[in-house]
Amino acid sequence: MSRELCFSTAIELARRIRSREVSVTEVVQAHLAQIERVNPKVNAIVTLTAERALAEAREKDAALARGAAAGPLFGLPVAHKDLVPTRGIRTTYGSRIYRDHVPDQDALLVERLRGAGASSQTFNEVFGRTLNPYDLAKTCGGSSGGAAVALACGMVPIADGSDTGGSLRNPASFCNVLGLRGAVGRVPPWPTDAPWGTLHVPGAMARTVADLALMLSVMAGPDRRSPIAIAEPGDRFRGDLGRDFKGVRIAWSRDLGGLPVDRRVTKVLDGQRATFEALGCHVEDGEPDFTDARHVFQVQRALSFAARYGPLLAQHRHQMKDTVIWNTEEGLQLTAREIGEAEVQRARLYHRVREFMERHEFLLIPAAQVPPFDVSQPYVTEINGTRLPTYIDWMRVCSDITVTGLPALSIPAGFTDDGLPVGLQIVGRHQDEWGVLQLAHAFERATGFHRRRPPVAD
Repeated sequence: MSRELCFSTAIELARRIRSREVSVTEVVQAHLAQIERVNPKVNAIVTLTAERALAEAREKDAALARGAAAGPLFGLPVAHKDLVPTRGIRTTYGSRIYRDHVPDQDALLVERLRGAGASSQTFNEVFGRTLNPYDLAKTCGGSSGGAAVALACGMVPIADGSDTGGSLRNPASFCNVLGLRGAVGRVPPWPTDAPWGTLHVPGAMARTVADLALMLSVMAGPDRRSPIAIAEPGDRFRGDLGRDFKGVRIAWSRDLGGLPVDRRVTKVLDGQRATFEALGCHVEDGEPDFTDARHVFQVQRALSFAARYGPLLAQHRHQMKDTVIWNTEEGLQLTAREIGEAEVQRARLYHRVREFMERHEFLLIPAAQVPPFDVSQPYVTEINGTRLPTYIDWMRVCSDITVTGLPALSIPAGFTDDGLPVGLQIVGRHQDEWGVLQLAHAFERATGFHRRRPPVAD
């Protein structure tokens, strides 16, 4: 029964708790047992609050007995990314500088998940590497890799994360789970020193599309602390995901206009084009013109690093990663002219993509340009013999989409010949997460790749 609970969907767990078929304490105990058994093998959960979780579970069982259960996630354990402030719980941001940092406030998404009843490449010098559950010699992707591994291994039913250049989509692809980068402002960021920023967004991860939609329904919605928050309430994402896709126009791109993509990834995804045709979609080759997307992302990422980490360089340089130092210094060297030109280029890119998406409701592309690679390798330096100029160029299939602001979801789409997961990225129109979720749901039902578990979890 314990294993059954760990791999139940979040929706089914919530239903069974509300009907009192199973107690919150039993659910939490089952997941804690799975963490104890599996986490030493993969290193996904870095700060475990077992006693606190059990105490909250008992409180929730008492509330349930009084008829006071509240929230669509009532009683569900959840994992928060170590980048998300959690009041009273160590949050290190993956940095030795913050090794012992304990925030005195929760992030907005933590507030919302708790209010809904939830209990409250990944490698860094604080906790070490997190391993891919499908092959412990491989990376799980990042930086929301711990969440992806915990989900894949049945240690939690839902998890949050964040995405700048693919940190929700990339680990989801590597671990055979789902990760959704929503539209800018869909899940309001708070606290943040850059409340007007549009690259970094919080988001949801899950094992099924329905669970992902449920979690988004709780995380989304306006908040006065975020000036970019979308005003639409989140409960719209609790509707019926079913939809007829007959005649819907979809653009299919193997490489987003010439990016290097590992042949193993291409082979897996090529086999899924027919699935969308069988759903009734009109699938045709093509992609928008992404000229300048790489430059725009590099400039804006460097600028954000300069703002965030520039003040830390002088005092804490010896405690910072080489890649963080490099990106920060790149930002500090930017001129006003370079920043302004990148803004103009981004505006032109957005309208090129918008016009393309008016003719195609969805764009389908790889969620990662490579399958999971050796865990001892910090990042990919070449693909199919093509050398990559920087440490983030291997994720361009995600970061190019980031600068458009469009919603994008990574969904399990198959496995390489040696059993490594491959994800498909579904990109939707401006602020149309609902359409993306509906298409993902139809694909999930038609294929069932999400049902395959990593051997280490059984």
